Amino acid sequence: MDRTVGLEGVPVGGRTRTGEERATPAISTGRVRIPLLDKVRSNERVSAFILAADEFLGAQGYTEHGLRHANLVGHIAFNVLTHLGHEHRIAELGAVAGYLHDIGNVVSRSCHGQMSAVLAYDLLRELEVPPPDIAQVLAAVGNHEERCGDSVSVVSAAVILADKSDVHRSRVRKDASIEMDIHDRVNYAVEASFLRVDPQAATLTLELSIDTSISQVLEYFEIFLERMIMCRRAARTLGCDFKITVNTVQIL
Repeated sequence: MDRTVGLEGVPVGGRTRTGEERATPAISTGRVRIPLLDKVRSNERVSAFILAADEFLGAQGYTEHGLRHANLVGHIAFNVLTHLGHEHRIAELGAVAGYLHDIGNVVSRSCHGQMSAVLAYDLLRELEVPPPDIAQVLAAVGNHEERCGDSVSVVSAAVILADKSDVHRSRVRKDASIEMDIHDRVNYAVEASFLRVDPQAATLTLELSIDTSISQVLEYFEIFLERMIMCRRAARTLGCDFKITVNTVQIL
């Protein structure tokens, strides 16, 4: 039986580009608690850094990288690892790495993965996380970027897949120009995105619903091809094949 672990990318407490109010999405892992993630999320410094990082990226013209993205990536990584049968602690570390993977943007967009790992290290030491667990989080956080990352572990692979799956119109900022910027246009054209796990078939399928009147499918691959190659390698690390469907048609 396959499982859907992606979530429509609706911003928590946010608005669409039209200003329409949207409901907060239910980011759920059933009745399973993620204690370490709860501790990380309740840390005021972490929240402040993620919010500031998103503000700074917005000033540079990037899409949303705030608390909505951090929460979504963390929970999708947790669910991917859980549904593929990995032990709870490994899935928990995936959730934490997913939540912290972009915190380094508070310093600089360049090499933000490595900076995120530095900031994560101090936090996890304060929380008295065992060094082997810290190492898993640091490797995953520091290896999520296309230009200087690789799926070095199952935790790392889950974070890569969760991060690259978050393409959705809610990530486009209100003052963006979808006509002038291909990244904003492609994100705005994506009406829904889900990462579907099928443990029996050993597949991870990114299911996209794209409004082709806004952006053609080719534009998606024009800017995200490198990400999709990274996702394919990450899926292999998890013992799965990576597939993509667009508007219910399988294209990879």
